[in-house]
Amino acid sequence: MNPADRFKLLFVKDKHFAKALCSVLGFIPVNTEFFKIPFIHRSSSILYKGSLINYERLEYLGDAVLDVVVADFLFNHYQHRDEGFLSQMRSKIVKRQHLNQLGIAIGLDKVMLNQNNSQLGKNYFGDVLEALIGALYLKRGYRYTKRFVLNKLINQRIDLNQLETTESDFKSRLIEWAQKNKNDIKFESREEFREGEKNPYFICQIINDSTLVAEGSGNAKKEAEQNAAEHALKSLGQIDNITI
Repeated sequence: MNPADRFKLLFVKDKHFAKALCSVLGFIPVNTEFFKIPFIHRSSSILYKGSLINYERLEYLGDAVLDVVVADFLFNHYQHRDEGFLSQMRSKIVKRQHLNQLGIAIGLDKVMLNQNNSQLGKNYFGDVLEALIGALYLKRGYRYTKRFVLNKLINQRIDLNQLETTESDFKSRLIEWAQKNKNDIKFESREEFREGEKNPYFICQIINDSTLVAEGSGNAKKEAEQNAAEHALKSLGQIDNITI
């Protein structure tokens, strides 16, 4: 911690949070209360400047900023690859499961606030990572946020060579398998709401000739379809257990 951050720490109420956040961001922000918002799950919303808030709005913004930074990086890194390859690589990097693992890898689990951990959900750290990127964008601007994503995530935590060979589009692979083997595969998705939450999650069932083959869930329809297709391919013996 540099002398300027040690001085800021004297005036921060929650010194434990500030120190933990500094280990992730590399600095102690002036407004530490604002930087608590990315860690607040919707089930633990707090009152901030007259409104009940949680990480959802910052997550929305951070998702968009992350997409731009990753797309810009890949465009320049792979100068002779087509848009299909670039889109696949971007999808692999920003895949929810991957973001969850990246969030833990950079220490977001050490910056936890007091909230009901049983309600956080399996995507909590990926959501927090995107919300933190949104907060950085608002307070430090695009250039600083881009450096954070490149230096903290892509350069330190992502093996692009390995990622190139990692399976990600399970839905397309399952459809190809079904066409080759003349199977009638159908994806049937529905929205559901968890108690006390306003945003839906999605459940996808894969039906093969009227038989349920597999089921998957996710915060978006595409995520649920990919998870269900991955489970289906595993049950059919087409892939081994794959983690990113």
